[in-house]
Amino acid sequence: MVDLESEVPPLPPRYRFRDLLLGDQGWQNDDRVQVEFYMNENTFKERLKLFFIKNQRSSLRIRLFNFSLKLLSCFLYIIRVLLENPSQGNEWSHIFWVNRSLPLWGLQVSVALISLFETILLGYLSYKGNIWEQILRIPFILEVINAVPFIISIFWPSLRNLFVPVFLNCWLAKHALENMINDLHRAIQRTQSAMFNQVLILISTLLCLIFTCICGIQHLERIGKKLNLFDSLYFCIVTFSTVGFGDVTPETWSSKLFVVAMICVALVVLPIQFEQLAYLWMERQKSGGNYSRHRAQTEKHVVLCVSSLKIDLLMDFLNEFYAHPRLQDYYVVILCPTEMDVQVRRVLQIPMWSQRVIYLQGSALKDQDLLRAKMDDAEACFILSSRCEVDRTSSDHQTILRAWAVKDFAPNCPLYVQILKPENKFHIKFADHVVCEEEFKYAMLALNCICPATSTLITLLVHTSRGQCVCFCCREGQQSPEQWQKMYGRCSGNEVYHIVLEESTFFAEYEGKSFTYASFHAHKKFGVCLIGIRREDNKNILLNPGPRYIMSATDICFYINITKEENSAFKNHDHQKKSNVSRSFYHGPSRLPVHSIIASMGTVAIDLQDTSCRSASGPTLSLPSEGNKEVRRPSIAPVLEVADTSSLQTCDLLSDQSEDETTPDEEMSSNVEYAKGYPPYSPYIGSSPTFCHLLHEKVPFCCLRLDKSCQHNYYEDAKAYGFKNKLIIVAAETAGNGLYNFIVPLRAYYRPKKELNPVILLLDNPPDMHFLDAICWFPMVYYMVGSIDNLDDLLRCGVTFAANMVVVDKESTMSAEEDYMADAKTIVNVQTLFRLFSSLSIITELTHPANMRFMQFRAKDCYSLALSKLEKKERERGSNLAFMFRLPFAAGRVFSISMLDTLLYQSFVKDYMISITRLLLGLDTTPGSGFLCSMKITEDDLWIRTYARLYQKLCSSTGDVPIGIYRTESQKLTTSECREIASQSQISISVEEWEDTKDAKEQGHHRSNHRNSTSSDQSDHPLLRRKSMQWARRLSRKGPKHSGKTAEKITQQRLNLYRRSERQELAELVKNRMKHLGLSTVGYVLVRDYPSKFQLCFMNIITPGWS
Repeated sequence: MVDLESEVPPLPPRYRFRDLLLGDQGWQNDDRVQVEFYMNENTFKERLKLFFIKNQRSSLRIRLFNFSLKLLSCFLYIIRVLLENPSQGNEWSHIFWVNRSLPLWGLQVSVALISLFETILLGYLSYKGNIWEQILRIPFILEVINAVPFIISIFWPSLRNLFVPVFLNCWLAKHALENMINDLHRAIQRTQSAMFNQVLILISTLLCLIFTCICGIQHLERIGKKLNLFDSLYFCIVTFSTVGFGDVTPETWSSKLFVVAMICVALVVLPIQFEQLAYLWMERQKSGGNYSRHRAQTEKHVVLCVSSLKIDLLMDFLNEFYAHPRLQDYYVVILCPTEMDVQVRRVLQIPMWSQRVIYLQGSALKDQDLLRAKMDDAEACFILSSRCEVDRTSSDHQTILRAWAVKDFAPNCPLYVQILKPENKFHIKFADHVVCEEEFKYAMLALNCICPATSTLITLLVHTSRGQCVCFCCREGQQSPEQWQKMYGRCSGNEVYHIVLEESTFFAEYEGKSFTYASFHAHKKFGVCLIGIRREDNKNILLNPGPRYIMSATDICFYINITKEENSAFKNHDHQKKSNVSRSFYHGPSRLPVHSIIASMGTVAIDLQDTSCRSASGPTLSLPSEGNKEVRRPSIAPVLEVADTSSLQTCDLLSDQSEDETTPDEEMSSNVEYAKGYPPYSPYIGSSPTFCHLLHEKVPFCCLRLDKSCQHNYYEDAKAYGFKNKLIIVAAETAGNGLYNFIVPLRAYYRPKKELNPVILLLDNPPDMHFLDAICWFPMVYYMVGSIDNLDDLLRCGVTFAANMVVVDKESTMSAEEDYMADAKTIVNVQTLFRLFSSLSIITELTHPANMRFMQFRAKDCYSLALSKLEKKERERGSNLAFMFRLPFAAGRVFSISMLDTLLYQSFVKDYMISITRLLLGLDTTPGSGFLCSMKITEDDLWIRTYARLYQKLCSSTGDVPIGIYRTESQKLTTSECREIASQSQISISVEEWEDTKDAKEQGHHRSNHRNSTSSDQSDHPLLRRKSMQWARRLSRKGPKHSGKTAEKITQQRLNLYRRSERQELAELVKNRMKHLGLSTVGYVLVRDYPSKFQLCFMNIITPGWS
């Protein structure tokens, strides 16, 4: 075997490590060549160029020295004129010769030598091959004229008194000043303002022009009036100001010619300078200038970064930001790359905003623009995405780059970022507060289906309205004649506040008590609603942690109130008469007390996470069973200070015994079993894990398609599946990752299994495999490719069996030539759905909140017109929520994601608002925290009477904390009302009443328990339909033969008949399409437009969680 080491030659000495450290003589004989670079910069010319031109600091010193020399020469000229005695006579020799003393001549010669030498040296260093280019420059010519005669006078003493126009050095001083300013900004590494440079050039040009004219007139008048410098200055100012008194005038032709020349020069030079100055001023007005460093260090300001600024976005930000008293002294600096539009400019000229808002045109990706906005000194930076872009992903990418740029420039500046797509959240995890639009939007739309008007509740909580105004007449809705609008407007001022327990008057006395006890008694005593808590050593907020949670002194309490405790005054009422207490008894819904907030607008509550401790039907307010039937108010159990552990059941999240206490028959009929757990697959990075109802095995992708049969099932429409619960249909353009957040709240573990609604996704475009892989683990989730424009697609997806239809705003329609027209297609489609399927609850998302007035539009509805007038009055009075009284918004049927922009703005003052909102919407889950749910209050529950007793009942029985009431209306008609309507015309007696009776018998079992709908199948009775239409035409041809009540009765009769005919046509259209598709028409009902007479309430509650 060959020894490998013997074949490897040893390293030469110069490559050994020891030789590298100690050196070796062998290096001297090395054949390598040392190369020196940049040898051309070592020449004498390059070194001079480096000192005089390239080096910023040395060049600045040279410019400053040159500027000083030019000023000195002008100063010596003025001294020579003042020391000279005016000679008698009018000889021309006085023009060419002057009296110059020897010391003054010596100083001028010295200055001339230095100036000429410097000019020649700089010309030599800047020489680039063309000598004439250096010689014919105006500064070089002026330098030769002013310096060469003094140098020649050294060799010819007779020329020492020769006149030299030294005053022309002022133009050289102006040129040196411009170069000096440029070198100054180069030396300090800062970009100068173009406006500053232009103003400096204009002022220096004007001064040089005046100084040249003064000296020229004074010298040429040596053979005339013998004017001094002051008289020359007076003449020039009067002349250039176009006043022209005429008391001082030039006499010689030479001085007159000089004045004409100077005026011509001024007419050419000055307009050019003023034009450039005006242009720069206009550009500065567009770009906004700079925010000074002095102001940034002495005043507080925030920066708003947007890609395009619209008037609605600006006003929402300003109204919400300045709604807080401690932010009144803040300034808002807007950094936007686009030019300010006319509406924004008009608003920013209002004195209230012009002194607070500064608009800067620039990009957040440029350090110069961030420096202009003084981002490093800002209290916060708000970065908003442009949701009206066609490509929302591209808009998110721009937002991410802006956030990175701001974080790189100002690492200590707090960032408040708005992002559109949830998959882009992890790029901006470093931001202090992030609001993902699609996450909040879909979660809110989902909760609207099971907790009515959740979107309205959240919107009112995150907005600052005038409901908390001290002046009663300034609150929203107080000028309305309706009681619900007054109550609704006053309660809209409720917001979430926080305070430390030991520092609070509201909650300090409840230290050591249970959370439920503190919440109930704080509401009973002070009228505040305690909804959450946070430990001092824990960052997680717990919503309604339940009766097991014991309050400690260092806890931070979160409560809902009209105003925060620090702004409240407390008055003790020790002597209260019992006669002031209401003792009215309950005698049905007609005797409901006016002061009962249960009959008011609003609703929500926080529910127990321990769903095993409650019945399958959710929370109830059943009347306590008592043996005696005395007429007395039923008693409610008191809320315990500390929960009795023996009465509290142990709750297991994984156990299924809770909400599914099904009968044996139901268990046998159910072939599908659900499990509880975390979804095994998330469609994007950064989604919060949520405990949900899941399938044991994922569904094949082919089975997720609702309208297509496969080898596993043969169903092709929603009716064939035989769902027990009504459907929830979501109409969207694409299956984005945000749609995943719509499904999760509907499949959360605390939702009873028996109450899970099937979810149908009606998509314009087929979903991708990643999205299907995420939803295939959830029970009863299907998709279908179709559009709400197509009636056949709606019928196939089961719109006649749906409880809710959610219409999501399409990304392709969010941008339009006219901004507010972006919602046109959505509004018309929803109006069509409303007319075809009146019993369907439609929840719509719009781009612009102002378009809410077109939802469920009725042109001749008097009540809608009254609400429109009320909205206009509230807007004129300065309300930020003028649209709040519109019925679709108040009912939670319409929502705009732009209304949640204020959530990000409020986080600047209340850093906990995003966390609380995410907990309410179910986007985040915290162990021991409660969740949002709803409870229906029926006529049988009205024995509870007042909101305070309702609060006590929920706290004592289930530990729920109610936070609002949502009022609904039922369209159920009594027998007397039917008779009243029937008496309006004989047509309704002979046709409508018979059809309604028939329909009531056939369709009664399909109606909801809180809404009674009536319809007629006119397709089966064409004769009756023809008779109805003939009566309608005959009635329309009749003229008004009656007056007063009779005429009104006939008009109402005619309108009802027209409505009836239109409903018949719509019903016939839908049923014909259903028959054509092979679908059953049994489930289709059409609600009549009769006014409602009976009212119900939905209760949303925050249920406590068990830790």
